[in-house]
Amino acid sequence: MTDWPKPAAGSWTEHYPDLGTGPMSFEDSVSPEFYELERTAIFERAWLNIGRVEQLPRVGSYFTKEIAIARTSILVVRGRDQEVRAFHNVCRHRGNKLVWSEFPREEVSGTCRQFTCKYHGWRYGLDGGLNFVQQEGEFFGLDKGEFGLVPVHCEIWAGFVFVNLAPEPPQTLTEFLGPMVGALADYPFDRMTERYDFKAENASNWKLFADAFQEYYHVPGLHSQQVPGAVRKPDNGFTCAHYQLDGPHRMVSTGGARRWTLPPEFMYPIERVTRSGLVGPWESPDIGELPPGINPGRIDPWGIDNFQIFPNVEILFYRGWYLIYRYWPTSHNTHTFEGTLCYQPADSVRKRIEHEVSSVVFKEFALQDAGMLTGTQTALEQAYRTAGITDYPVNDQEILVRHFHKAVADWVGAFHGAAAR
Repeated sequence: MTDWPKPAAGSWTEHYPDLGTGPMSFEDSVSPEFYELERTAIFERAWLNIGRVEQLPRVGSYFTKEIAIARTSILVVRGRDQEVRAFHNVCRHRGNKLVWSEFPREEVSGTCRQFTCKYHGWRYGLDGGLNFVQQEGEFFGLDKGEFGLVPVHCEIWAGFVFVNLAPEPPQTLTEFLGPMVGALADYPFDRMTERYDFKAENASNWKLFADAFQEYYHVPGLHSQQVPGAVRKPDNGFTCAHYQLDGPHRMVSTGGARRWTLPPEFMYPIERVTRSGLVGPWESPDIGELPPGINPGRIDPWGIDNFQIFPNVEILFYRGWYLIYRYWPTSHNTHTFEGTLCYQPADSVRKRIEHEVSSVVFKEFALQDAGMLTGTQTALEQAYRTAGITDYPVNDQEILVRHFHKAVADWVGAFHGAAAR
């Protein structure tokens, strides 16, 4: 495992001098022009996680993914050879969307033997090949071998399905993920197949919601119930135990008192009754020895690891379960937020209730974060347009926010030139 540098006590940001310590600009979160640059520099070149292999349990299983910022729809399917493939979701005849249900912009999933276009009946195999053309003889020298579905680069890492929309990806998926994220590969993701999915449209730039989960400086103010005095610093604050950067990716570890050891007034009544809540079931199942990538700072007592995989996915590791966030931009000031909680399948009614309570309490705290963001977006835009304010002070606990926006700027600058920064 890589020996990560340990910063001097009291400072993380200064250990990474390329980040700087001065005020940082949030112009990238209010500018329509910068959003257009992100489209081509990041979302059409980076590896994007669009799902898990559990969504494709058998031959013919498929799902679609709408990627608005890339102006495309992706079809992912498990073929007869068990391989997972991705294609642009468009019929090669006259460009109709191939797989959809009642509304073309809604994502769908299911199982089939082949894909049939609703418009003129062209049929495609699970490998993307064109198998049937209605009234084929009326076409002029049509070679079906040249008109299969257009493939998209697709790779699997630890059961996560990634796609890359570039004609030739700048890096392989393994190279892109790097050693810090790669060290998570042996985590038993495949055992946690009980899922609770949430999706919401949010009136803020996609980076602002990611920022909300990359720092815990806001916790005492916004989630005062979550961080009572027992785990605060003497000055009434809350600090995390470990930060780490690797290429465009970043992570943070929290420690502190277990929620169930706190006084009852710091819990919802339903948490006390069901012995489950924000951090999951109090009696989490044993999942064996954790891979070295978890809790890289070796924090004791350890609480949560939050890994942010560039550009728009986060994986949060709790004790015995994990959580996925994804942020899909839809404009310079709107995005779609997805949250998925993943547990080992419940083998009793009580465990199922514990999982459902945990998912509901999670949603409550996520709404507290989401509720701030329209105000943040609105104020940033007003300050930018009326007063020309772009720069804001950022503290040491917000190192991941600083790093994230720099990574975005670096990708945009590398692709479009320094003038785009």
